[in-house]
Amino acid sequence: MFARRLITMVDERSKRAKIVEECCAQGPVEWDAINRLRAGGVVDHVEVQGTTLIMDVRIGEGEVRFGPAAKDTGGQALKSLYVRDGKVETTWMGLAGASVGVGACLPQAEGVEKVEYLSDEQVGGSRQVEIRLTTLPHRRLIIGIDDTDTKDKGATWVTGLNLGREMPHGLMLTHKIVQLNPHAPHKTTNCAATALAFAVLPDDIERTIEWCRKFISENTYSDQTVMTAFEGLDIPSSLVRFGAQAKDTILSIHDAEHVAEKTGVRIIKVTGERGAIGAVAAIGCFDLGLYSAGLPEDFGHT
Repeated sequence: MFARRLITMVDERSKRAKIVEECCAQGPVEWDAINRLRAGGVVDHVEVQGTTLIMDVRIGEGEVRFGPAAKDTGGQALKSLYVRDGKVETTWMGLAGASVGVGACLPQAEGVEKVEYLSDEQVGGSRQVEIRLTTLPHRRLIIGIDDTDTKDKGATWVTGLNLGREMPHGLMLTHKIVQLNPHAPHKTTNCAATALAFAVLPDDIERTIEWCRKFISENTYSDQTVMTAFEGLDIPSSLVRFGAQAKDTILSIHDAEHVAEKTGVRIIKVTGERGAIGAVAAIGCFDLGLYSAGLPEDFGHT
């Protein structure tokens, strides 16, 4: 039906998870986003990107409150998320028309391994449906890249996009072009790094990182190329600050190495070391929305 793919990424250390739900149209995504926020459960934040719904959720169970309007409008909720026996179990509830999305659409999404109906399997009308879905526990892996080009050849954002398209081990979620300080002394043209987020199974983390390193080494034109890797759902605040500073401050390789060591960012020197500044900053800026692509003056900051 409407749901195309369901990806569950977990971080058991922080008791957090991120669910990416890809749909065939924007309307169902926007409607689901509002209703899941309204109903409570374990959903803390939602973001709509075109036909994709991204939810930040808590690991555990939460109270579902459809509210007085639910009788007339229906409702949808994510009641719980647990990691059991190496799999993710999510429990969903749907009321009235919204029960179609929960009871019929989500079970057909790519990524769903098992469906259990905890209520009647009939959907639609005035029915309330509750189901449990089993999916794989992916991790979010962010790869940062900088300094792959020269003044005559290449573009780092293109290298990153090609890497994401050819990735055999993980599912590409997001590709970002990160604008950095255009006054940096060793920039090539406009001083932009790039970063990509992947949903990767735990056993594939190391082979994914090594595949990226090899791909970049075979496609760079620079002798100063650096790649970075960060696993997790929450980017540490000191790493975010470093990324923001890299937009209007001249930073050093030592600065990059220092913040990377503190925040769990892995620096991999592919052909040199100068790209470490941009590759670390690209991860720091990754979750900043449009700010990652701009400079402070674009947003009224100096």
